Amino acid sequence: MSAPEWQCVFLLWGAKYGAGDVNHIVSAVRARTHRPPRMVLLSDRPRHGLADDVETRPIPRFYLRREFMGPGCQTKLALFEPGVLQDDLPAVYLDLDTVILGDISELLALMDTPQTVAMLQSAILPFGPLGRLAWRLTRGRKHARGNSSVLLFHPRHCHAVAERFRTAVAAHPDLDFRPLAADERFISWALQPQMRAVPGWFAVKLPTEFMLPWAWAVHLRARLPWVRRRRAGLRAITLPGAGVKPEALAALAEGARLRDDKGRLLIWSDAALGPARAALMAHAVDLAAARAKAAADARP
Repeated sequence: MSAPEWQCVFLLWGAKYGAGDVNHIVSAVRARTHRPPRMVLLSDRPRHGLADDVETRPIPRFYLRREFMGPGCQTKLALFEPGVLQDDLPAVYLDLDTVILGDISELLALMDTPQTVAMLQSAILPFGPLGRLAWRLTRGRKHARGNSSVLLFHPRHCHAVAERFRTAVAAHPDLDFRPLAADERFISWALQPQMRAVPGWFAVKLPTEFMLPWAWAVHLRARLPWVRRRRAGLRAITLPGAGVKPEALAALAEGARLRDDKGRLLIWSDAALGPARAALMAHAVDLAAARAKAAADARP
């Protein structure tokens, strides 16, 4: 086997996901990349049924506090703790609810310098000169923010995030310091000078890309030629939120409509989703098979 050129990293705590979810995304990444990766899982405990090529490393106890494992997902900041990941290779972190459509290693091209960190854009103020200017002028109160479902970084150059997080938690044990509200807020705040956005041609969040408040807007966006071209080339789609999990989507009848808690509408049709609908259905089938196999392998 060729020596790894990058590392693909996942996090797992609690009981929401299992070994089958890990094995499925590992297999999907490996099948589509042309650069051999090291597969690394950070876990709160040993996981039975994992594929042999997955290296498991423990999440430090500091990050396993109950308040860190809730909606803010501050446990994810363990990625930056010295010694947790090997610091010899750049890393791409992926949430386990990510649908892999293409070569994830292509994201490494965004790393202009070893200090570059990239994540999905999630606020109107963009990463780059404007975000950095706002960050400087307001002394960190205003800045561009991202979503950490997809995250590019080099472990060797990001250990300061963990140090700043520990310092901030010690000063604000109730997490009442705004950047402590969520892992992605803290990353965006702590690393603003070196942040950039994961481009929309590479990865998107399903609700952001495919859901809008009005059916006519969903269909109009889907018909735009440049949107169709971009969607056809996506490398990944993330599925945040309980309502858009693979098993829930696969159970929908064709043409069904689903509205989330933000009032955004999903239309489960090829006209609205294009090739993403078939990819999501195939993902759900393969994931179910991987979960069943992992459960069988874990039995004594």
